[in-house]
Amino acid sequence: MGYGFGGFLLVVGLILALAVTDSVQGVDLTAVGWIMALVGLVVIALTAITLNRGGRARSSATTVHPDGSQTVQERRTDIG
Repeated sequence: MGYGFGGFLLVVGLILALAVTDSVQGVDLTAVGWIMALVGLVVIALTAITLNRGGRARSSATTVHPDGSQTVQERRTDIG
């Protein structure tokens, strides 16, 4: 999924909710349209959040001293 699928759901949902006047027996096309538009917005938001999180790197190094103690060094870097 991604921006394209989210945009598709949003556009089709808004068309169903606002522009379609036909009726199908047993199906409320307006409600289906609003649900699709809402899901499209959620997909777009989740895609933006997950793509924004990818710009970080983390590394750690453990040093063992002659007396048996350990030191851990951790480095976090923002990429981009």
